This record gives sequence, C-alpha cells and structure tokens, in this order.
Amino acid sequence: MMLSMAPRSPRDDAPTTAAPPTTRSVLRRYALGTAAATIVIVVGGTVVLRSVAIDEAKRDTRTKVLAAGQIVESVLADGLLDGDEEALAAIDDVVLGRVLSGSVVRVKVWSQDGRVLYSDDPAQIGERYALDADQRRLLLEGGAAVEVSALDRPENARDRGQGELIEAYTPIRTPSGTPVLFEIYERLDSVTAGARRLLAALAPPILGAITLLVLVQVPLVWSLIRGLQRGHEDREALLANAIAASNRERRRVAAYLHDGPVQDIAGVAFSLAPLVDRAVAGETDEASVLSAAIANLRHSVRDLRALLVDLHPPHLAAAGLEAAIRDLVSPLEARGLEVVSSVVGEEHLDQAQEALVYRVAHEALRNVADHAHATRVRVDVTGVPEVARLVVADNGIGFTSEQRAARAEEGHLGLSLAAEVTRQSGAVLDVRSSPGAGTTVELEVPRR
Repeated sequence: MMLSMAPRSPRDDAPTTAAPPTTRSVLRRYALGTAAATIVIVVGGTVVLRSVAIDEAKRDTRTKVLAAGQIVESVLADGLLDGDEEALAAIDDVVLGRVLSGSVVRVKVWSQDGRVLYSDDPAQIGERYALDADQRRLLLEGGAAVEVSALDRPENARDRGQGELIEAYTPIRTPSGTPVLFEIYERLDSVTAGARRLLAALAPPILGAITLLVLVQVPLVWSLIRGLQRGHEDREALLANAIAASNRERRRVAAYLHDGPVQDIAGVAFSLAPLVDRAVAGETDEASVLSAAIANLRHSVRDLRALLVDLHPPHLAAAGLEAAIRDLVSPLEARGLEVVSSVVGEEHLDQAQEALVYRVAHEALRNVADHAHATRVRVDVTGVPEVARLVVADNGIGFTSEQRAARAEEGHLGLSLAAEVTRQSGAVLDVRSSPGAGTTVELEVPRR
C-alpha cells in the first residue's frame, strides 16, 4: 500500500510566536497605568482627608458641647422642667448669644423621659421621643457622645435640610440636681471644607511630583521597550537557528545511515545469499564469505554505535567523562587515526563543567572526522578544584578564518555553536588553526 504525502513547505517548520510588543502599545499601557494611579491617589487622598477631618471634627464638637453645656447649665433653672417662660427665656438668651454660630445650627435640652424641654426652634418644645440606650447611659454616667447623624430619626424631622450634621450630647443638671441632656447639632460641611481646602493646596505639588516622576521614567520605559523588542528578536533568531540546525542534523543522520550502515548491511545480505546456493551444490567456500560478512556487520554496528552517541550522548553522571570521551574517539580509531586520550582529575569537575567539556570535545572531534583529513589526534582533559581544561589537537590540513566563516555560511555551525554556548557559560574557548598545521581547540571552564 502506498501512502502519499503532500510536500511540506519550509514554513511548516517555522515557529509560531506572539508578535513583539509595540512601542505604542507599551506606552499606551504605561499612560493608562499612570492615569489610574493618579486617580487612585487623588480619590484615596480625598477619602483619607475627609475621614481625618471628620475625626477631628468629632473631637472639636465634643469640646464644644462640653463648653456650651457648662454655659447653659450656669443659667439653668428648675422651672425649665415645668416649661416656665422665664427659664426658657434665660436659656434662649444664652443659646442665641453664645452657642449658636455659623457651624452650630441647633440646640436642644431633653428631659429624662424624652421630652424636649428647650429648642432654639420653639415648635419642637414639648415634643416627646424615646431616648436610646446611649443617651440614657450618658444621663447616668456623664461624659459626651458625638456622631455623624443621618437625620433619619423622628425627632430630626424639622432638622433635615441643613445638610449632613454632627450630633453631640452631654448631661447637665438643674440647680436641684435633676439631670437633663444637652444637645447641639454642627454642620459637617463646615468641617470638611477645611479638608477640601487642604486637598486643593496639596493637589498641585502632588500632581507635579507625579508628572515629574512620569517624565523621569519615560527614558527608562523606552529603554525597557527596546530591550523587550531586542530580546524578542534574539529569541526569534535563536529559535530559527535551532530549527535549521535540527533540520541539518536530521539530513546528516539520514545521509549517514543511507551511505554507511544501510549500504554495508545490504551488502552483507547480498554476500550471504550465494551461501544458500553453494550449500545446496555442496561447495565448501562459505568461510571466506562469512568472514567478510561478519567484518562488514561489525563495522556497521560500530558506525551505528557512533551514531547513537551523536544522537543521545551517555549520561555523564552514570558513565563518567572518561568513558564518554572514549566513545567519542572510537569512530576515529575505527577509521585508522592514531588517537591519544587522557582524562586526569575528573573527580574535581562538577556536572556543569563535565557537560560543557563533553559538548566541546564532541564538536571538535566531529570537525576532525568531517574536515581535518588528519592521521593523528590528541584529547587531553585535566581537572583541578576550580578549573577544567580540554585540549583537542590534530595534525590535519587546518583552515583559515575565511574558510571557517564560509563553512558557517554553508551551515557547518558546530564550533560556532560551541563558542556561543561557551561564552554564555562564562568559559573561554580558543580555536587555533592554519593551513597545513592542523587545528587546536582549547577550552577552560571555571567552576560556577
């Protein structure tokens, strides 16, 4: 059965990533965030100042009600309890002359049973309402109570229309010692007006400071935007390079399998086929054919093992760096190269040093196998407590810097990628080569 597949475009392997943030979008978000912060500061400042102003007003009103209560108590007569006109007139004179003001808009005197004994609004005198628990407690214990009134109680029906008021109570006594409740009402807006004036005075410097802060941060925001965009572009480039490298590696592996082990194993199959015919004919020359087939199979197995090392390197922590290096050089030995390898002080290397040494050795030896045309190669690894060193030297044909750049443009990025990984790891990689003088790759990896 044949399976047909649609041809893939190179774009099929391209990564799909989000578009980088634009300068306009970032600046828009920054402006909106700044505006929101400014609104929060202004609104929050207003709320806080109003709360502080109300608390201060309550303290001031408490002082006023105590002082006004003493003034009224000085002219209080027992006849007030019976509605005596002279007693009412005496209180009225004091209230109108010394208590009522632009902020204090109402004064009342209550009996213990909730009757209005006096009010600067005569229509309220004689009305009766139940005192609440706090008012009764004040009559027994003394002191003062202050609250912002919603004017929703029945006794406040004639006080509405004055705006929001602060109510304050304190007990006073008639000459005979009978306690009565003295009450004043003070306008709240006269107090909060001070908070508004304070806010109006503070707003210009606060807004000016915010504006200055925004202006100072604009260059920083601009720099961050450019950094984000460059970072996005770098990630795009790295991802594209990684995909391209992966595609090249797959093509290399496919070509290697096709031209190497596959051909060898196919040849073994063809060489073994005549054995059947000879066995049937009674011929006895199978030994030489079998020997050649075994040699070809061993060569193919060795090549496949080398490919496995390329595709999936051994776990260094389990196999050890020395064993991993031997796996890397075994394909070169199979080709007939003289290989000298040495690993000393492996116990001083940490996991990161081992991984980087292995990766650079892998790329350097691959370069020897693919391009050097060398007959001899030396691999030395030395480890001390703080530094790991690797030297890979061959006697091949070498190359110039121009040839190395041309190879990179053709897609041979092994040593270039190793150099980039080395730089990012804080290590030092030195590649020295000249035509006819071989190539030496030296790596120095400090412990992190």
